[in-house]
Amino acid sequence: MKRLIFLLLATTLQAADPVTLKLWADGAPGKMLPHSKFTEDFIRTRAGKSTVTDISDPTMVVYRPEKPNGTSVIVAPGGAYIFLSAIHEGTQVCEWLNTLGVTGILLNYRTPTRDEAAPHEKPVQDAARAIALVREHAGEWSLDPNRVGLLGFSAGGNLLARIACDRGTKTDLPNFGVMIYGGGFLDSKDPAKFKEGFSVPADAPPMFLACAHDDGQNPVAATLLYLEYKKQNLPAELHLFTKGGHGFGMRDNKQPINAWPRRCAEWMGAMGWLPKAE
Repeated sequence: MKRLIFLLLATTLQAADPVTLKLWADGAPGKMLPHSKFTEDFIRTRAGKSTVTDISDPTMVVYRPEKPNGTSVIVAPGGAYIFLSAIHEGTQVCEWLNTLGVTGILLNYRTPTRDEAAPHEKPVQDAARAIALVREHAGEWSLDPNRVGLLGFSAGGNLLARIACDRGTKTDLPNFGVMIYGGGFLDSKDPAKFKEGFSVPADAPPMFLACAHDDGQNPVAATLLYLEYKKQNLPAELHLFTKGGHGFGMRDNKQPINAWPRRCAEWMGAMGWLPKAE
């Protein structure tokens, strides 16, 4: 029966409309904490019409291009692990990926988790589950299980760093990562080094990093991560733009950073992840 359900979903995926799948059929592991005052205030003052929160049953939404080239990218929006910026860091990114022939998959990971001791833990579980599901159904969705990427903005970039580098247990890894203004893995007392326990393993996936110079400590985080990749001779590309700030996503705010999608597409092409669709 389960196989039949997914076959029916695969048939539906041939249509232009995106399809939503639950990540955990029997419910996500662990319990969500109630909102703290900080979280309540953050949602009240920072959340907008394009943000979503209180996600306890995470999903992934599959956006298929007209002519899939076999590559897929799971998109993790930012939002401080409190909400998800679901449009300019989510649906619009998937639509852009579709123009490249890439299947975009929006990850609606659990949030808010900012009040937990390890805010990234549940989102990382959700990302790993999404990667596993994409590979499990790659044949049905005309995807290559060895061309599954993970693209993260801000907190989603932190999620990417955690799953790609800071791994306590074996997990499903993306074949490549795209980190846009990610951070949160620097030592708070000495931002010129990683947090204690954070390191780049020898099997870290290839990484594209983009950030604006005027985005706090995030350009430092991107640079340190790139240097560690370089030290280990791991594939990586870094772009630091003069201006752009934080949280722009796919918005065109007339700043140099708005060139990141073009640079990212060039990198994906050079790495062999944008073959022509048959």
